[in-house]
Amino acid sequence: MENVKWVWKYIKKYKLRMCIALIFVLVASALSMVTPYVSGIIIDKVIKQSHHSMLLKLCMLMLGATILKSIIRFSYQIMFETISQGAYMKIRESMYQKLQNMDFKFFDTTRTGDIMARMTGDMETVRHLISWVIYMVFENATIFIFAVTLLFTINWQFTLAMLLVVPFLAWAAIRLAGDVRPTFSAIREQFSRLNSVVQENISGNRVIKAFATEYIEINKFDKENEDYRKRNMDSAKVWSKYLPIIDALAGTLSLIILIVGGILTINNKISIGELVTFNSIVWALGNPMRNFGWLINDIQRFNASADKIREYLNNESAISNIAKPAKKEITGFIEFKNVSFGYDNDEVLKNVSLKAKPGETVAIIGPTGSGKSTLVNLICRFYDCSEGEVLVDNVNVKDMDLRTLRSKVSVAMQDVFLFSDTIEGNIAYGVPDAPYESVKQAAGIADADDFISSLPEGYDTIIGERGVGLSGGQRQRIALARAILKDPSILILDDTTSSVDMETEFEIHRTLRSFYNNKTTFIIAHRISSVKNADKIIVLNGGQIIEQGTHKELLNLKGYYYNVYQSQYGDFDGLDEKEVG
Repeated sequence: MENVKWVWKYIKKYKLRMCIALIFVLVASALSMVTPYVSGIIIDKVIKQSHHSMLLKLCMLMLGATILKSIIRFSYQIMFETISQGAYMKIRESMYQKLQNMDFKFFDTTRTGDIMARMTGDMETVRHLISWVIYMVFENATIFIFAVTLLFTINWQFTLAMLLVVPFLAWAAIRLAGDVRPTFSAIREQFSRLNSVVQENISGNRVIKAFATEYIEINKFDKENEDYRKRNMDSAKVWSKYLPIIDALAGTLSLIILIVGGILTINNKISIGELVTFNSIVWALGNPMRNFGWLINDIQRFNASADKIREYLNNESAISNIAKPAKKEITGFIEFKNVSFGYDNDEVLKNVSLKAKPGETVAIIGPTGSGKSTLVNLICRFYDCSEGEVLVDNVNVKDMDLRTLRSKVSVAMQDVFLFSDTIEGNIAYGVPDAPYESVKQAAGIADADDFISSLPEGYDTIIGERGVGLSGGQRQRIALARAILKDPSILILDDTTSSVDMETEFEIHRTLRSFYNNKTTFIIAHRISSVKNADKIIVLNGGQIIEQGTHKELLNLKGYYYNVYQSQYGDFDGLDEKEVG
């Protein structure tokens, strides 16, 4: 019932159209009784009583009823399809909006295949219910009611004999509904896993080729595909047990017609024409009775899919605005106050305190897994710290409007993602109305203008999904240009130049210094050359700040930073730092 209430939210705006469509179904069901009824009259009146003048009129009546029924049926099918497509669009929009509002943790813990299954296969099942199942249920029910009513007017004993099959039909339907629903839930779950395998294979195809592990991937897919086949077979076995019963019950009606109808006709309780009418109506009831099993099947398939979609839509983001969030201009003063954070039970940051003044450049260095990226992710409120506070302009980020906060922060992430668009479109992603000159200027600062201009289509070059066709360094520079063009108050560069050579990196940072002179900038890097000119350098290890100061101050400490410096510059003793930086 909850699933019905949920889907009603999306179709209630079409309730007038649906009422008209259901009235059309009612009329079409009534018209379907015309041919059986008139057939009996033709037998009794035209053939037996020789009222031949009635034949043409009765035939025209049947023809007219058939044509009118076809027109009406076509009309309400189109109406239901229109309603289903409108609801389908709104549900898709709700799901996509929910997707945009979810936090990083949701994407960290949810398989892409699950999301794709909800957005595609499950959605199609819901659309099928609205476009076909609803009117078929109503159509079959009204045909049954009209048929039984008409039969009662002819002979109530004969009708009651026919209705003996109804309790058995109801029993089979209830059993089928109860047994088949869990199998459909299992099918949807397995379909999600199958989707995930395909999605991971496509995303990781270069790694697969590099390691020649195609056979492993094929085996992995075959296993999930076989499980998917088994889940479908489990479902087929369930409804195949009941559909023959339903089909047999429909066939039993013909036997009742022969036995009871024959006896009543011999005893002159009903005429031959009435027997023909009974027989014709029974044939008309045959399809609805057979459809009953399929409709139960489709309804339970809908329930399984709707459960999954509702579960998805009921997800709540852990990161959201408070009732009245602060909306103010951001100058870029940032403070971490005794901040701790962990992913589940894995503590990543431990009691970190740090300040960055507006216009100050803070570099963060440390071993892999020390919490560098996690620390800057807290500024944008991609995650919330478990203890302590992250303040921007002396306001806790939890109290700030998310859109306002993130609109003033620009991030060039470690994992570069480029859209299937032109290079200009990728750079201008955060500022879609940016003029070409600004895009070109941002690319120049990121040392990307030269290689972009050398391409045959220049800034109009379409780059493939994930930036296929560009080197790692080229992708990083486009991502950097994208961050620069946004002209933020706070700039975060997360290992942005790791894929470029040292000469290019030096040139990028030299150009960037003039750009982020008035911006609060965080630079995460492993190379000393990327961080040495920062106003403040933070050394993170084990989630804690173990050293901080300027380049010279940290060298004098002869600690972690000094050791990294020695490992990178030890072979260049006697050379000026600038020559190797």
